[in-house]
Amino acid sequence: MAGTLLSIGHGYTARALARRLGPDWQVIGTTRSSEKAARLARAGVEPLVWPGADLDRALSRASHLLCSVAPGPEGDPVLAAAGATLARARQLRWVGYLSTTGVYGDHGGGWVDEETPLTPGTARGEARVAAEADWAALDLPMHIFRLAGIYGPGRSALDQVRAGTARRIVKPGQVFSRIHVEDIAEVLATSMARPAAGAVYNVADDLPAPPQDVVACAAELLGVAPPPELAFEDADLSPMAKSFYSESKRVSNARIKERLGVSLAYPDYRAGLAALLKAGF
Repeated sequence: MAGTLLSIGHGYTARALARRLGPDWQVIGTTRSSEKAARLARAGVEPLVWPGADLDRALSRASHLLCSVAPGPEGDPVLAAAGATLARARQLRWVGYLSTTGVYGDHGGGWVDEETPLTPGTARGEARVAAEADWAALDLPMHIFRLAGIYGPGRSALDQVRAGTARRIVKPGQVFSRIHVEDIAEVLATSMARPAAGAVYNVADDLPAPPQDVVACAAELLGVAPPPELAFEDADLSPMAKSFYSESKRVSNARIKERLGVSLAYPDYRAGLAALLKAGF
């Protein structure tokens, strides 16, 4: 299968998908700056500086659409700017919207799956719930992907330990789920090959874990002493960082395995970090 993917907000995850799709696919990626557009072109992606350029023409060429743009305080900026045009794009065979597991809110470390009621506890989570509903209302072949914490090349605990910015903040009972960016790309590509309009997928690995354990693993792999443990109450976190620690849950990935047949290349953070180090990242 091949086609033309319009990637709105062609960032870290979308770039991994473009690499995964390979040269048989044409990928049009939007970005906000001409400098980033030049980098996309060098990577084989047709760049589109948007807002600014004509999105209608690119959309008319697309067989598949991926939106990676986060909603803001005023709602989803893509739908505000182009919702009416998107709703008329009946040639689209697959539409993907990248959401987050923040839509579930806090579950005290308990498990959540795609049938868990959405009870966001932050303004960001509430905005995501609203954006999911607004995208679903377009009556397109929608697929919603609720992503856990993303890591990968250039964006992992290894980089934080090397930079001296890693902290082992301990909040009893706190666990996060995470996912390697290449596994996200595999899930998206598999869904594109096996569309199921209306589907919702959690995208997370097999091992939710306390954040301090991930930092300790990265330090061990690098052969350095881990930073000392620091109590959450003493960490002097920013309001944004505190909001992440306000929610603790374990995210089930059973659906991507059962319905898409995905086998994760990096089933836990230990495998993912070891592979990154071996690859020179």
